[in-house]
Amino acid sequence: MKKTLLLLILILTVATAGMAQRRHHHRGNHHRHHRMERRENPKAPEFLKQGDKIAILSPSSVPTDLSIIDKGAAVLRQWGFQTVEGRYARTNYHTFAGTTEQRYSDLLWALQDSSIKAILCSRGGYGSANVLNLLPLDTLAKYPKWIIGYSDITGYLSAQVRAGNMSIHGNMCGYLAQTGGNDQLSLWLRDMLMGTMPRYEVPGNEYNKPGKASGILVGGNMCVYGDIADTPYDFLDRAFVDHHDIILFIEEVEEPYSRIDRMFQHLILRGVMNKIKALVVGRFDGCPTSRDYKSVFEFIDEYVRPYNIPICYDFPAGHDESWNYPLIEGCPVTLDVSKEKVTMEFNMP
Repeated sequence: MKKTLLLLILILTVATAGMAQRRHHHRGNHHRHHRMERRENPKAPEFLKQGDKIAILSPSSVPTDLSIIDKGAAVLRQWGFQTVEGRYARTNYHTFAGTTEQRYSDLLWALQDSSIKAILCSRGGYGSANVLNLLPLDTLAKYPKWIIGYSDITGYLSAQVRAGNMSIHGNMCGYLAQTGGNDQLSLWLRDMLMGTMPRYEVPGNEYNKPGKASGILVGGNMCVYGDIADTPYDFLDRAFVDHHDIILFIEEVEEPYSRIDRMFQHLILRGVMNKIKALVVGRFDGCPTSRDYKSVFEFIDEYVRPYNIPICYDFPAGHDESWNYPLIEGCPVTLDVSKEKVTMEFNMP
C-alpha cells in the first residue's frame, strides 16, 4: 500500500512539474511572439501649431555653455511656440545633467504633461542608456511626443521607434543658438514639427552605388545604437528588421578605424546588412585616416560593396551641425541614388 501511494505521489509530482514547464515555455513563446508580431510602422505624434508648448530637456549631458538653453528657447518662441524647461536641464552631475533618476523624472514630466507637444534636447553627450533602463517602452507608447536631437540622443530616438513613435534626428539648442533659427536647416526642422515635409536633393559621391529603395528610415550614431543592441530599445532588433523594410543611416565622430571596423562587423554578424533596403552614409567627422585608405568612405566601401542595395555617401547627417539635415526616424522614405545626386522624400502617411 505504501509503495503504491509513493508511486502515485511520484507520478503526480512529475506531471505537475511538466505542466508548469509547458506553461513557462508557452509564456516565453508568447513573449517572443508578441515581439515578432509588432509589425505596424511607427506613427507620427501630433504635429504642432502656433502657440504649442515645447520642453527643453538635457536627458544626457549638460551643456558646457548654459546660455544655449536660453538662446534656443528664444528661437522656439520666435517661431511662435511656448517654451518650458526641465527642472534639471542645467544641473551638472559629473557632466551628466543630473543623476539618472533626475533626468528620468524630467523626461517623464515632459511626456506626461499633455500641454507639452515636443521635446527639444539641449545637447547629446552621454547617458541615454542609463535613463532608458528606467523607461518602459509602454510609457513612450502611451505619451507620443516628438523628441528632437542627435548623437547620444540616438538612444532615445531608437526607443521611440520601438515604441511605435516617429522622432526627429536633428540639431539641438546649440545650433539654434548659433544661427538664430533663420537658416534653412532650422526652418526645415520647424516645418517638420508643423507637418510640412521637405524633399532633399544633395550632391552625389564617387562611391555612391546607384539604385532606388523605399522603407522606414532609422539610424544615427553607430556607437550609441550599438550599445543598446539586443535590448527592447533597439530599432535594429532582428524581430523588428525582419518585419519592416529598413533604410539605415549611419554617422560617427572621432572614432578610429578599428572601432568603425568593429561596428560594421557587429552589423554584419547581427544580420542587419542582409536585411536593409538601402544604406545612407552620413558624415564621419574627425575619424582619422589610417591603414593607407584615402578616406573613411573608401574604408566603408570595402564593407558594403558586396551588398546589392543602393548606397549613398556623405549625406548631410552627422556631428557637423551645418551639414546635419533633420531626418524623421520611423518615417517611410524613398531614396534615389545616382553618382550625380541623391534625393530623399518623406512619405508621411
